[in-house]
Amino acid sequence: MNYDVIIIGAGPGGIFSAYELIGRSPQLKVAVFEAGHTLSKRRCPIDGEKIKTCIGCKSCSIMSGFGGAGAFSDGKYNITNDFGGTLYEYIGKKQALELMRYVDDINMRFGGEGTKLYSTAGTKFKKLCIQHDLHLLDASVRHLGTDINYVVLENLLAYLSDKVEFHFDTPVESVTAEGEGYRIQCREGSFTCRKCVISVGRSGSKWMETVCRELDIPTRSNRVDIGVRVELPAEVFSHLTDELYESKIVYRTQKYGDRVRTFCMNPRGEVVNENTNGIITVNGHSYEDPAKQTENTNFALLVAKHFSEPFKDSNGYGESIARLSNMLGGGVIVQRFGDLIRGRRSTPSRIEESFVTPTLNATPGDLSLVLPKRILDGIIEMIYALDKVAPGTANDDTLLYGVEVKFYNMEVEVNDRLETRHPGLYIIGDGSGITHSLSHASASGVHVARDITGK
Repeated sequence: MNYDVIIIGAGPGGIFSAYELIGRSPQLKVAVFEAGHTLSKRRCPIDGEKIKTCIGCKSCSIMSGFGGAGAFSDGKYNITNDFGGTLYEYIGKKQALELMRYVDDINMRFGGEGTKLYSTAGTKFKKLCIQHDLHLLDASVRHLGTDINYVVLENLLAYLSDKVEFHFDTPVESVTAEGEGYRIQCREGSFTCRKCVISVGRSGSKWMETVCRELDIPTRSNRVDIGVRVELPAEVFSHLTDELYESKIVYRTQKYGDRVRTFCMNPRGEVVNENTNGIITVNGHSYEDPAKQTENTNFALLVAKHFSEPFKDSNGYGESIARLSNMLGGGVIVQRFGDLIRGRRSTPSRIEESFVTPTLNATPGDLSLVLPKRILDGIIEMIYALDKVAPGTANDDTLLYGVEVKFYNMEVEVNDRLETRHPGLYIIGDGSGITHSLSHASASGVHVARDITGK
């Protein structure tokens, strides 16, 4: 065997798996194969001036590379079982929380010290939300910020670089069982290992489907979250964000009974493009450094859609809506809430006259031509509900960017060790369909590493 352990993917799951493997068994020969660039070479060409929209790089520096899709996120580690994945269903609630706290301790040692840990537990806002039929979920939230998150990743890479063999810009084409181990095939050649940990994230969803099909690993369809990213003056949500930073609020619509939730809140942040499998969607970042902060706060409003037989391709459904947005707007569409309610498209002049200055250069348009009526009705209803706890949310100049889609990998069948039906083959992180967050993905990497070293 070339290696004791091969890790496919250098996102949070892969990083913390490597960290724990080396920490517990320094003698192990571990290799990490990553389709994207090393951290220092991850640079998105969009500068807002010469290049304003996605140009379709061969390897998207926002989505791939060391740190995964979370490298340039706002670095929020939510320590909770209430959202962010279902890892606790496999390893237990207590163990899941302990692993997330362990990951938080590591982040603090590698450059995150001094960042604030927020909590929604026992807050007055829980009562305020319930009074307006909104539900604030419990969580402890560590906010690193995009800037500090990058520092932590830099330090982790420096620590691992002489202990783990990294292969960047090396996509893995296939994984096959061979004897008592596994062989991975790359364009550069093939490599063997005794144990294989797959941690390819959401961007590796199509590749993961192929691997599961070829290795006859059972899967089941997951959901897709579809919605918009809201941007408004930071003052509107400051009473919530100053105390909680991130507020996960859930609302059940009166019209359809659908659940709409806030997601990825970025106080004084910026809205950004995201490229997933060639589809341009929208996301948000925020910074810990006050010098990099903006006057706006942004967050997503998402509606989860689950599908039953005979339809199974939830991601395909989300992709078709995102492609429609790309077709109409050449990328992301932005619309004033007031224009949406009045049934008219936003124009460059209306956006320019708005009291809210966009932080992303998007195409003014009409989201009602893109989003299904049921989803759009739910988003509008949620905005009016939020306006009761954060007056100003439903102002005419509130900006809506679309579409935001959260693709979830089909849920892969694994046991309580996150091991597939093939002994020694583990699937972790968001690529497993089990985790949906930085903290859960990182915790799954630690869990698998401890199982491997225990054996």
